[in-house]
Amino acid sequence: MRKRSRVLSPMELDIVKSSAAADPQFNRQGLRTARTEALASRMLWPPVLCFVGIFCGCHNSSPVSASQVSVAPVVQPERMPLSNQLEVAGELLPYQEVELHAKVSGYIRKINVDIGDRVHKGEALAELDIPELAAQVDEAQSGVQRSEQDVLRARSAVARAEDNHAALHAAYVRLKQASAARPGLIAEQELDDARAKDSSSQAEIDAANADLSAMQHAFSASKANHLHYSSLADYAHITAPYNGVVTWRYSDTGALVQAGTSSAGAQPVVKVAQTDILRLRLPVPESLAGYVQIGDTAQIRIEATDQHLTGKIVRTTGELDAATRTMQVEIDLKNTDRRLSPGMYADVTLNIERKGSGLTVPVQAIDRTASTSFALVVNSQGRIEKRTVRLGIETPTRLEVVSGLGDGEQVVAANLSSFRVGEEVRAQKITMPDSEENSGKAEE
Repeated sequence: MRKRSRVLSPMELDIVKSSAAADPQFNRQGLRTARTEALASRMLWPPVLCFVGIFCGCHNSSPVSASQVSVAPVVQPERMPLSNQLEVAGELLPYQEVELHAKVSGYIRKINVDIGDRVHKGEALAELDIPELAAQVDEAQSGVQRSEQDVLRARSAVARAEDNHAALHAAYVRLKQASAARPGLIAEQELDDARAKDSSSQAEIDAANADLSAMQHAFSASKANHLHYSSLADYAHITAPYNGVVTWRYSDTGALVQAGTSSAGAQPVVKVAQTDILRLRLPVPESLAGYVQIGDTAQIRIEATDQHLTGKIVRTTGELDAATRTMQVEIDLKNTDRRLSPGMYADVTLNIERKGSGLTVPVQAIDRTASTSFALVVNSQGRIEKRTVRLGIETPTRLEVVSGLGDGEQVVAANLSSFRVGEEVRAQKITMPDSEENSGKAEE
C-alpha cells in the first residue's frame, strides 16, 4: 500500500530552502532530515504559547486601579424662574356669522345685495312675493272689522235693555207706591205683572252683557289672527340682524324659497358675517389646558400680512374635545381697518404657565421612557443611586423637579443607560449648554 505524501507547511519549506542553500549536495535524505526538524520545531511551539498565556493570566488578576473607575458627568439642580410657552396655529373666524332663511315660503321679488356688500342692522336684503299670505292678511283684517261691528251692536243691545229695564222698573215702583197709599186701588194682578216685567228686563240686561263679552272676546281673537298674518307678511322682508358683510348669496330674483322652519333642507337666501371684530380660535393640548387662564397675553403673527399683534384670551370652552383632546381658546381682535379676513391663519405664542422659582435639571438628566420618570444620583459613597422624580414645567432645555431631588445633589447629566445602580463612579461636574432664551416653548 502506498503511503500518501504530506504537503510541507510554509515553515518546513523555509527550513528546506535554507538547508539546500547551505549544502549543494542536498539529497532526499537531507530532505527527510529537514522535514523531521521542522516537525519537531512545530511540536515545540504549543507548550511555549501555553506557558506565556498562563503567565499573562496570572499577571492580569491584580486589582483595578482607581484611574480605571468610570467617570460620570454630573450637574447640580438649579433654582430659576420658569415659564412655559405654547406655540400654536390658529384660525381667524367671524365674530358672528349666520345664514338668513325665509320664515315663509314664497318667490323672491327683489334681492338688494350681493357678495361683499356692507350692510347695516335692519337694512332690507331681499323681498318675497307671497300672494296667498296677502289674501290671508286681508281676510283677517275683514274679520277684525266684522268683530268690531258685532261689539258695537252688542253694546247697543245692552243700552236698550238697560233703558227698557229702567222704564219697567219705574212703572212697577209707582204702582207699588199707589197700592200702598190706597189699598185696593191697584189690582193685585196688575201689580204682579209689573213686578214680572221689571225682573224680566233685568234678565235681558244680563243677557245683553253676556253677548257683549262674547263679542269682545271674538274681537280680540280676530285682532290676534290679523296680527299673526301681518307678522308673517313682515317676514316677506329679509333684513340684516347686525352690521356686517354679505359673504354669500344663495338665491336670485324669481327663485322659490321654502320656509326655513318647514324643511331641514331649505335653502338660505344670503349669509351675513360680522367682521369688524374677529375671533382667533386656538386648540390647546390636554397637557396644558389646565394652565390657560382668561386674560393671559398672547403674541400673534398673521401669516398672510406678517402683522404682529398682541391679544388676550377672552373665553375658553372649559372642556376638552373628545376627538382631538384639545380645549378651544378664543382671542378677540379688532378689525376696523378690514386688513384681516376670516379664514386667515395666525401663529400664536401663549405664556400660559409661570412660577417664580423652581428646582430644575437639564432634560437629558431625566429618563422618561418608563411609566415613571427617574434620575441617577451619585451619592456620598461615590455610587450610582436611582431616584424616582415627579416633574412640573418643561422647557426645551430644563425640567422642573417637583419631588425626588434636592439642592446640591449630584445628578448624572448624560448617558444614563451606560450606568448601573450601585456602580462605583467618579463624579465630574460639567456645564450643560443653554438655549438662547431662558423661557422654553412647549410643543403643540
